[in-house]
Amino acid sequence: MKPPPGLTHPPNKVCRLQRALYGLKQSPRAWYAKFSAIMSELGFTSSPHDTTFFIRKTARGMVLLLLYVDDMIIIRDDVASVEELKQSLSQKFEMKDFSVLSYFLWLEVTFSNDGYLLSQVKYASDLVSKAEPNDGESVSKPLEPNVKLTPMDGSPLFDPTCYLQLFMAAPRSTHCATVLRILHYVKETLFHGLHFSTNSFPVVRAYSDVDWAGYPSNRRSTTSYYLFLGNSLISWRSKKQTIPSRSSIEDEYRALGDTTSELLSLQRLLEDMGIPQHSSTELYCDNQSAM
Repeated sequence: MKPPPGLTHPPNKVCRLQRALYGLKQSPRAWYAKFSAIMSELGFTSSPHDTTFFIRKTARGMVLLLLYVDDMIIIRDDVASVEELKQSLSQKFEMKDFSVLSYFLWLEVTFSNDGYLLSQVKYASDLVSKAEPNDGESVSKPLEPNVKLTPMDGSPLFDPTCYLQLFMAAPRSTHCATVLRILHYVKETLFHGLHFSTNSFPVVRAYSDVDWAGYPSNRRSTTSYYLFLGNSLISWRSKKQTIPSRSSIEDEYRALGDTTSELLSLQRLLEDMGIPQHSSTELYCDNQSAM
């Protein structure tokens, strides 16, 4: 390794490495600085809205590169440019080319004539195999409608080995039964996925909703939103709000604010990819007072 700047050392001597950079807090920053510098040399610019998203526009077309740690996806409308990019990167880094995208970050991608399908068959199978839920009655939905779990439901578990995210401090029998039901649902829907159609018109629309005071133990509400690009669901979220609200209208405004923030981020990314939205985005809400 090269001695760091400012370090004086005798000639004809080498440094003994006590700890590698990989695994330290500085490693992601050092790796990104090196990678982004090389991408800049190759004519790419980093998106101001997502620094791991690199874009190069030329007369021949557009090339997009998305980086996650040391994995990347390359999208193009110019095949020759992609081959040149891969050759240039392989001269700088040790790389492995998996050709057509089929698996990325636990997502399986299947292509067809009318679009492609995103699924998580392997990830879901491994999860079910690890949990080993007992064979039981088939379920068509993860939970029954209007289920409200509280910290005092059921009886305490003597062997709380199942993973309980919300009630890990004191898991009880009802919570464990709920987890097992969700695992049964995952087992029944292993081959389900999201279909992205090539025939869908790329217009964004969003739906926002809130479950007012849905948590009986602390009266907090849950914000939910879903964003569509054409007919394809591309972004969604369901999260408990940080503080209770005095009215459902206040909760709806918070949910609409979170949805609008996600919409703006999505619109900017689409504009970076050459898919600007030329009209106002439709945001749907089911609360008359909030509208």
